[in-house]
Amino acid sequence: MSKVAFKPGNMIYPLPAVMVTCGDIDDVSNIITIAWTGTVCSDPPMCYISVRKERFSHDLIVQSREFVINITTQALSKATDWCGVKSGRDINKFKALGLTPERGQIVKAPLIAESPLNIECRVTDIKELGSHDMFLAEVVAVDADPKLIDNTTGAFQLNHAQPIAFSHGKYYSLGEKIGGFGFSVKKKR
Repeated sequence: MSKVAFKPGNMIYPLPAVMVTCGDIDDVSNIITIAWTGTVCSDPPMCYISVRKERFSHDLIVQSREFVINITTQALSKATDWCGVKSGRDINKFKALGLTPERGQIVKAPLIAESPLNIECRVTDIKELGSHDMFLAEVVAVDADPKLIDNTTGAFQLNHAQPIAFSHGKYYSLGEKIGGFGFSVKKKR
Protein backbone atom coordinates (compact mmCIF):
# COMPACT_ATOMS: atom_id res chain seq x y z
CA MET A 1 0.00 0.00 0.00
CA SER A 2 1.35 3.43 -0.92
CA LYS A 3 1.12 6.29 1.55
CA VAL A 4 1.11 10.02 0.92
CA ALA A 5 3.52 12.24 2.86
CA PHE A 6 1.54 14.58 5.11
CA LYS A 7 2.83 17.52 7.14
CA PRO A 8 3.79 16.69 10.74
CA GLY A 9 0.95 17.34 13.13
CA ASN A 10 -1.29 15.89 15.79
CA MET A 11 -3.06 13.03 14.09
CA ILE A 12 -3.97 10.93 17.12
CA TYR A 13 -7.75 11.04 16.98
CA PRO A 14 -10.40 10.65 18.28
CA LEU A 15 -9.84 12.22 21.68
CA PRO A 16 -12.16 12.68 24.62
CA ALA A 17 -13.85 16.08 24.66
CA VAL A 18 -14.01 17.08 28.32
CA MET A 19 -14.97 20.15 30.28
CA VAL A 20 -12.28 21.04 32.79
CA THR A 21 -13.24 23.15 35.78
CA CYS A 22 -10.69 25.15 37.69
CA GLY A 23 -10.35 27.90 40.25
CA ASP A 24 -12.27 27.97 43.52
CA ILE A 25 -15.97 27.15 43.90
CA ASP A 26 -16.24 29.96 46.49
CA ASP A 27 -14.39 32.55 44.39
CA VAL A 28 -13.35 32.72 40.72
CA SER A 29 -13.89 29.54 38.73
CA ASN A 30 -14.11 28.62 35.06
CA ILE A 31 -14.96 25.86 32.60
CA ILE A 32 -12.66 25.20 29.64
CA THR A 33 -13.16 22.58 26.94
CA ILE A 34 -10.11 20.38 26.49
CA ALA A 35 -9.33 17.65 23.98
CA TRP A 36 -5.62 17.32 24.82
CA THR A 37 -6.14 15.03 27.80
CA GLY A 38 -5.58 11.45 28.82
CA THR A 39 -4.29 8.86 31.23
CA VAL A 40 -0.55 8.70 31.92
CA CYS A 41 -0.31 6.21 34.81
CA SER A 42 -2.55 3.77 36.66
CA ASP A 43 -0.63 3.42 39.94
CA PRO A 44 -0.76 6.09 41.19
CA PRO A 45 -3.67 7.16 39.00
CA MET A 46 -2.45 10.12 36.94
CA CYS A 47 -3.67 12.09 33.95
CA TYR A 48 -2.84 15.25 32.07
CA ILE A 49 -4.41 18.21 30.35
CA SER A 50 -2.66 20.63 28.01
CA VAL A 51 -3.73 24.29 28.01
CA ARG A 52 -2.56 27.30 26.01
CA LYS A 53 -0.86 29.91 28.22
CA GLU A 54 -3.14 32.72 27.02
CA ARG A 55 -6.30 30.92 28.19
CA PHE A 56 -8.04 32.30 31.29
CA SER A 57 -8.01 28.83 32.88
CA HIS A 58 -4.24 28.46 32.53
CA ASP A 59 -3.45 30.95 35.30
CA LEU A 60 -6.25 29.61 37.52
CA ILE A 61 -4.68 26.13 37.34
CA VAL A 62 -1.15 27.46 37.88
CA GLN A 63 -2.32 29.32 41.01
CA SER A 64 -4.47 26.57 42.54
CA ARG A 65 -2.60 23.55 41.16
CA GLU A 66 -5.95 21.76 40.95
CA PHE A 67 -8.61 21.03 38.34
CA VAL A 68 -11.51 18.66 37.66
CA ILE A 69 -12.01 16.71 34.44
CA ASN A 70 -15.77 16.52 33.82
CA ILE A 71 -16.69 13.81 31.31
CA THR A 72 -19.04 15.10 28.63
CA THR A 73 -22.04 13.45 27.01
CA GLN A 74 -24.31 13.96 24.03
CA ALA A 75 -26.62 15.94 26.32
CA LEU A 76 -23.69 18.24 27.21
CA SER A 77 -22.33 18.56 23.65
CA LYS A 78 -23.54 22.14 23.04
CA ALA A 79 -22.24 23.27 26.44
CA THR A 80 -18.94 21.52 25.69
CA ASP A 81 -18.54 23.38 22.41
CA TRP A 82 -19.69 26.71 23.88
CA CYS A 83 -17.17 26.49 26.73
CA GLY A 84 -14.47 25.98 24.11
CA VAL A 85 -15.26 29.14 22.15
CA LYS A 86 -16.18 31.58 24.94
CA SER A 87 -13.73 33.02 27.46
CA GLY A 88 -14.26 32.90 31.21
CA ARG A 89 -12.65 36.34 31.38
CA ASP A 90 -15.85 37.73 29.88
CA ILE A 91 -18.63 35.55 31.28
CA ASN A 92 -19.54 33.16 34.09
CA LYS A 93 -20.01 29.96 32.08
CA PHE A 94 -21.88 28.14 34.86
CA LYS A 95 -24.53 30.87 34.98
CA ALA A 96 -24.68 31.41 31.22
CA LEU A 97 -25.28 27.70 30.55
CA GLY A 98 -27.36 26.89 33.62
CA LEU A 99 -24.80 24.32 34.78
CA THR A 100 -24.58 23.46 38.46
CA PRO A 101 -21.27 23.94 40.29
CA GLU A 102 -20.90 21.32 42.98
CA ARG A 103 -18.33 20.73 45.73
CA GLY A 104 -15.97 17.84 45.24
CA GLN A 105 -14.52 15.53 47.82
CA ILE A 106 -11.04 17.09 47.91
CA VAL A 107 -10.25 19.91 45.46
CA LYS A 108 -11.61 23.45 45.62
CA ALA A 109 -12.39 23.58 41.89
CA PRO A 110 -16.10 22.96 41.27
CA LEU A 111 -17.50 19.81 39.72
CA ILE A 112 -20.15 20.08 37.00
CA ALA A 113 -23.15 18.31 38.57
CA GLU A 114 -24.61 17.45 35.14
CA SER A 115 -21.50 15.46 34.19
CA PRO A 116 -21.77 11.73 34.94
CA LEU A 117 -18.14 11.46 36.04
CA ASN A 118 -15.88 14.05 37.66
CA ILE A 119 -12.18 13.37 38.12
CA GLU A 120 -10.59 15.56 40.81
CA CYS A 121 -6.93 16.24 40.07
CA ARG A 122 -3.98 17.80 41.86
CA VAL A 123 -1.12 19.08 39.66
CA THR A 124 2.24 17.41 40.27
CA ASP A 125 4.22 18.99 37.43
CA ILE A 126 3.85 21.60 34.70
CA LYS A 127 5.72 20.97 31.45
CA GLU A 128 6.19 23.92 29.11
CA LEU A 129 5.93 22.41 25.65
CA GLY A 130 5.45 25.28 23.19
CA SER A 131 1.92 26.31 22.26
CA HIS A 132 0.59 24.47 25.34
CA ASP A 133 1.66 23.74 28.90
CA MET A 134 0.97 20.21 30.04
CA PHE A 135 -0.37 19.84 33.56
CA LEU A 136 0.50 16.40 34.92
CA ALA A 137 -1.80 15.53 37.79
CA GLU A 138 -2.58 12.87 40.31
CA VAL A 139 -6.21 11.76 40.50
CA VAL A 140 -7.19 12.42 44.12
CA ALA A 141 -10.92 11.62 43.92
CA VAL A 142 -13.56 10.40 41.47
CA ASP A 143 -17.23 11.37 41.71
CA ALA A 144 -19.60 9.09 39.75
CA ASP A 145 -23.32 9.22 39.00
CA PRO A 146 -24.72 6.20 40.90
CA LYS A 147 -27.22 5.53 38.07
CA LEU A 148 -24.27 4.45 35.91
CA ILE A 149 -22.88 1.88 38.36
CA ASP A 150 -23.91 -1.72 37.66
CA ASN A 151 -25.66 -3.08 40.78
CA THR A 152 -24.33 -6.59 40.17
CA THR A 153 -20.69 -6.02 39.22
CA GLY A 154 -20.06 -2.54 40.66
CA ALA A 155 -18.59 -1.54 37.27
CA PHE A 156 -18.99 2.02 36.06
CA GLN A 157 -20.84 2.00 32.73
CA LEU A 158 -19.85 5.28 31.10
CA ASN A 159 -21.15 4.08 27.73
CA HIS A 160 -24.71 4.40 29.13
CA ALA A 161 -24.10 8.16 29.55
CA GLN A 162 -23.43 8.56 25.80
CA PRO A 163 -19.95 10.15 26.02
CA ILE A 164 -18.63 12.21 23.12
CA ALA A 165 -15.29 12.37 21.36
CA PHE A 166 -13.48 15.03 19.31
CA SER A 167 -11.83 14.37 15.95
CA HIS A 168 -10.37 16.95 13.59
CA GLY A 169 -12.58 19.82 14.76
CA LYS A 170 -15.80 17.82 15.05
CA TYR A 171 -17.68 16.12 17.90
CA TYR A 172 -18.86 12.51 17.62
CA SER A 173 -20.89 10.07 19.67
CA LEU A 174 -19.36 6.68 20.27
CA GLY A 175 -20.51 3.79 18.09
CA GLU A 176 -21.24 0.14 18.71
CA LYS A 177 -19.01 -1.96 20.93
CA ILE A 178 -16.82 -4.24 18.81
CA GLY A 179 -15.18 -6.19 21.61
CA GLY A 180 -13.74 -6.02 25.09
CA PHE A 181 -10.21 -6.19 26.41
CA GLY A 182 -8.78 -9.58 25.41
CA PHE A 183 -11.55 -10.45 22.94
CA SER A 184 -8.96 -11.29 20.25
CA VAL A 185 -7.53 -14.17 22.30
CA LYS A 186 -10.60 -15.29 24.21
CA LYS A 187 -11.44 -18.97 23.81
CA LYS A 188 -14.85 -19.76 22.38
CA ARG A 189 -17.20 -21.75 24.57
